[in-house]
Amino acid sequence: MSAVDAVIDEIRRQIHEGEWVPGDRLPSEAELTKTLGISRASLREATRALVHSGLLAVRQGDGTYVVAVDEAAVTLSRKIMNSKTSEVLEVRRGLDASAVPLAAVRRTEADLTALREALDDRQRSAEAGDLDSFIEADLRFHMAVAQASHNELLIDLYASLNVPFRKSLGGAMGQGTKEHEALYRAIERRDTEGATELALAIVARMEPPEHP
Repeated sequence: MSAVDAVIDEIRRQIHEGEWVPGDRLPSEAELTKTLGISRASLREATRALVHSGLLAVRQGDGTYVVAVDEAAVTLSRKIMNSKTSEVLEVRRGLDASAVPLAAVRRTEADLTALREALDDRQRSAEAGDLDSFIEADLRFHMAVAQASHNELLIDLYASLNVPFRKSLGGAMGQGTKEHEALYRAIERRDTEGATELALAIVARMEPPEHP
């Protein structure tokens, strides 16, 4: 293993094990070269590789910071950000088909409270014409649906799509109020089939029209 590869592995290990966490600034070059026993050239090459992979970021005049823990998650995030809206919505349809019936079965009173609060905020924002608040409330409502599934993997996958979901809501101000209210009621009464149909109908309404 080369000196550069050894440094990459060591920095990656310290990040994975929580010795450095996102937001932490790495020690100075002088400190790292001394503690790791390598040259500045090897350290800089290793740092460049980790910046490229998404674990580190260099802030000019300030230092090198940890910005992520998992390179696979960074790669997925980049892929999601570059995906077409239609592809994102197709994935969301699949996630909703899994998360919504689970939410209808597993939801708690606390889950219903979170859903109700987000839904009320959504309605108030629509009436006030506040697009940013409307989008935030809409995202919070659907995230609350995912959280009501009590499936951690589904929740994480849903959260990873929040930014592209946001992009798809730019022209949705005030739309779907009845459908969202009906979805809430279906989850409240544990109607798995009805809730799933409503959730998929909401996604279908967001999809761009097909061109011949």
